[in-house]
Amino acid sequence: MATINPYINFNGNAEEAFTFYKSVFGGEFTRVARFKDMASPEFQVSENEADKIMHIALPIGKNVLMGNDVPESMGRTNENENRSKISINCESKEEADKMLNGLSVGGKIEFAMADSPWGSYFGMFRDKYGIEWMVDFDVTYNGQK
Repeated sequence: MATINPYINFNGNAEEAFTFYKSVFGGEFTRVARFKDMASPEFQVSENEADKIMHIALPIGKNVLMGNDVPESMGRTNENENRSKISINCESKEEADKMLNGLSVGGKIEFAMADSPWGSYFGMFRDKYGIEWMVDFDVTYNGQK
């Protein structure tokens, strides 16, 4: 079965954001590549961007959260876009509470964890980096109510 792995673009603070995500999810980065690691005569890297993240990966369960800093030459990424959200499916209400409470620090909770009309325990927020998240524990699917 295929997996879907979110990839997030940042404006120079990818390392800070991923260190924060790691503090909530746990685990270890499987890859951290900086732009200077990829420098070559064909791929010139400015001193200003040398230490920025070209690729970072944090395994979470069977999936991987990935990201990078967008080079300044490509323009800024929209930090408050609203076309996509990262959805976290949890195995318990306690885990759902932990994810929302941990990841929303410094951000804005849009919908506090509560039983939803569609039968799951659900919450939604935008984190301090502008990324939108949905947290869900499907009480019917997991056999707990």
